[in-house]
Amino acid sequence: MISLRTLGVTAGFVVAAAACTRTESQPSPSASSSTTGAQPVAAKTAISIKGSDTMVILGQRWAETYMKENAGITIQVTGGGSGTGIAALINGSTDVCESSRPMKDKEKEDLKAKRSAEAVETKVALDALAVYVNAKSPMQEISIPQLAKIYLGETKNWKDIGGPNHAIILYGRENNSGTYGYFKEHVLVNKDFAAATQTLAGTSAVVNAVKGDEFGIGYGGIAYLEGIRALKVKKEDTSPAITPSLETAQDGTYPIGRFLYFYTAGQPEPTTKKFIGWVVSEGGQKVIGDVGYYPLPKGK
Repeated sequence: MISLRTLGVTAGFVVAAAACTRTESQPSPSASSSTTGAQPVAAKTAISIKGSDTMVILGQRWAETYMKENAGITIQVTGGGSGTGIAALINGSTDVCESSRPMKDKEKEDLKAKRSAEAVETKVALDALAVYVNAKSPMQEISIPQLAKIYLGETKNWKDIGGPNHAIILYGRENNSGTYGYFKEHVLVNKDFAAATQTLAGTSAVVNAVKGDEFGIGYGGIAYLEGIRALKVKKEDTSPAITPSLETAQDGTYPIGRFLYFYTAGQPEPTTKKFIGWVVSEGGQKVIGDVGYYPLPKGK
């Protein structure tokens, strides 16, 4: 698994800009206009990808692998959150948006109004949204109703759910994060997070906080499990506890599994389309397992 601290979010790749120059063998503008008409457009050689912090390490590994196999193509991958990536897609400053949640209807409407293009969605990977605890925590499992009460501020002490007699310290993501949005919708049923939740910019920041806090709890992508543990999760208090894994994410038994997405404004141009096609191919899906996420189920 690649660490964000190793790669960095914004400095992994450099986009090369292509410039056309005239040579003596080229016709003059006047000759061109009178004899040859429009000149052929050079193929695109640079792709920009922006969005989900959950997906940034995956996007960077995809880009790194693809560029090694396709000389002359450069791919820039940056994070900032799913909401930031969607905003960039709407304003035209990125070719591809990485998002850990589906685009909202309003966002799709804004894209169509601004760029006269429909949002094109491609499922690219699976994630088991993990519930993080410190390595020293005695907790092994949690139900979604218990988790909701914790993050709503209704349950404030670990002893109330079978843990030690100590206040629960809450860590979460900022509100432009797709992970924040997914957790709020699927765990809190769109209720507001407790005011005591410490919101952090990036999944790696949540992991680092929980790693240093024996009584902390957090949530984020399964690929970020470094020095912390993921709890087994029960859909209801009486349901079986499910370990987040490739099998449980693909068969849907893990109760807070989710797809990860690419979005483009309309059908992508050929260079970007070829890259996206590779991402969902066997070669691109193999990279997912190397990073720590899960490849798409067959037929998805």
